[in-house]
Amino acid sequence: MSRQPVDVLIRRVDPEVPLPSYGHPGDAGCDLVTTEAAELAPGERMVLPTGISIALPDGYAAFVHPRSGLAARCGVSMVNAPGTIDAGYRGEIKVIVVNLDPRESVRFERFDRVAQLVVQQVERVRFHEVAELPGSARAEGGFGSTGGHAAVGNGFASVACDREGQ
Repeated sequence: MSRQPVDVLIRRVDPEVPLPSYGHPGDAGCDLVTTEAAELAPGERMVLPTGISIALPDGYAAFVHPRSGLAARCGVSMVNAPGTIDAGYRGEIKVIVVNLDPRESVRFERFDRVAQLVVQQVERVRFHEVAELPGSARAEGGFGSTGGHAAVGNGFASVACDREGQ
């Protein structure tokens, strides 16, 4: 069953910026570009403008995700991935990128794709304080409770597990 697209109002802060677009049919995220050239040294982070602002309908939020190609090829990620754009926000969307490569700088040119924007319907909740929560199969099992790295001999994970037991 195909759903109808959600109408989102968009304003170009930079009149030359291309509108966000999907790379392929069925993609969840549309590409966001930067409007400024920039160079990120190893370990450096910066805020890149995208040249757009949006008005989402109530009940929706947009999430800014890193691009997997930038991560794989250049070691670029986002400090606050995913970044959250609430329905009431009307300012320019900006992307906080970080260069995780230990040796190489990364250069961005104007209109390079730097992130993906995913728009999703979100639920409002009412919190009800209780003295005890109902039980579940997982209970209070949190970080590492299903195994993972410690199970395959990762020394760091083993150290972390040892510290938890102290």
